[in-house]
Amino acid sequence: MITRIKAAFVIGYADGDHCILPNAELVHEDGTIVFVGRDYPGAVDINIDAGQAVVSPGFIDLNALADIDHALFDSWPDPTRRLGLVWSESYLRDHGAVFTREQLRFRREFALSQLVRNGITTLMPIASESYHEWCEDYEDLADTADAVEALGVRAYLGPSYRTAVPYTDGKRVMLHEDERRGLDGLDQAVRFAQDFEGRAHGLIRAALLPARIETQTEKTLQLTRQAADELKLPVRLHAAQGLFEVETMISRTGRRPLPYLADLGFLAERTFIPHAWTIPGHSHMPAAFGTGDDLALLSDSGTTVLLCPIPMAHYGGMLDSYDSYRERGVRIALGTDSAPPNMIRAMDLAMGMTKTLTGDRSSAQAADLLRSATVDPAESLGRSDLGRLAPGAQADYFVLDLTGSHIGPLADPVRTLIMNADGRDITQVVVAGRTIVDKGEIVTVDTSGYRERAQEFLDHYIASLTVSDFARRPLHELLPPSFPLR
Repeated sequence: MITRIKAAFVIGYADGDHCILPNAELVHEDGTIVFVGRDYPGAVDINIDAGQAVVSPGFIDLNALADIDHALFDSWPDPTRRLGLVWSESYLRDHGAVFTREQLRFRREFALSQLVRNGITTLMPIASESYHEWCEDYEDLADTADAVEALGVRAYLGPSYRTAVPYTDGKRVMLHEDERRGLDGLDQAVRFAQDFEGRAHGLIRAALLPARIETQTEKTLQLTRQAADELKLPVRLHAAQGLFEVETMISRTGRRPLPYLADLGFLAERTFIPHAWTIPGHSHMPAAFGTGDDLALLSDSGTTVLLCPIPMAHYGGMLDSYDSYRERGVRIALGTDSAPPNMIRAMDLAMGMTKTLTGDRSSAQAADLLRSATVDPAESLGRSDLGRLAPGAQADYFVLDLTGSHIGPLADPVRTLIMNADGRDITQVVVAGRTIVDKGEIVTVDTSGYRERAQEFLDHYIASLTVSDFARRPLHELLPPSFPLR
């Protein structure tokens, strides 16, 4: 089946980079692009005129929220209430999973549908750990794989695992360690990779996704690196994302997170470090945590940083400069990591936050940000067939309508997309040549009732926090509303 789609603008790819093609067309035969340009000479089976719209490569989100978001209740509390969102000592000793397997499966289905609606065609999921009995497991990700296949999105999957969980006595946060459980989680992750790599005609690929660095032991990190190298899998590890983590790692190992990982040989190509902002020289980094060139460790090893501006704006924190990392040769890929999983909003926030921090209006250029959401993560994955619209590449793209009155008049289409448009302006999403979103609605699975079920999930999640709170406070005290309810 040969499909041609015409639009006012197509973001093509030539001479190693994106290019803008006004009044152009994209042609794909089933899942592969065969032509990008004007006046395709061959016959087509389906002809679509998108009109005043942008046809763009699909976004690649390698820190994609695959959960019902928790920022609504944990991004604003004061320190006392914040401790109430960490497991108490009594809860650590005696608790079970908060949700059933069916509820967990639904939260994946809902989150995946939200990602796709926002033009994300390739994803690597991240989810909360706090409502699990310990962490994700094989069965949870097997259900996720089923949901990915039904929806038709492209995904890099694997259960997360950890050797420690945070808990509190009401005064400070500590870590309860159980290396055996982390090693079992790694075994499940390897088994998942062996069972699911290449499933769904190649839409599902495997990855190793250990949880945050302070919840790992040296053994799990070394074995993760070994397994990733043997199975040729990408790896993601949250590191250098907060002062508690840095202090913990220095206390435990005598080194900051990134030098520690470099010494272990963990940093490498196809390795992704979300956030990576608590490094020497950052304005929030205490001088007592030492000096050194952590950016050189990332650049020299080919490690990719996953920049997630939405949670950084919610929780406070940001790279001192998006451009300074790139100028040092560190590849940056953008992620959402929070709700709304809106990559356009993430690009706009990255632009605004960088300009504010640097005082340089020429920083965080729109072209660089689009690269960070498309071709750069594709290159980091070793996928020259993703993140670009060119003959031979996968037919993964979205159509963004430019006619909305809120967008206003057009200038450069990429700058207009980032600064004036929104994920809600995306009308069509195609993955591997298959339409997943049409006229703004999911067409591959039935999403009726999703909104109501997601609300039930979040309500249950929030209610469970009173049980794990060290002070067992009622909800109106632990998480009071913005204004009094009358």
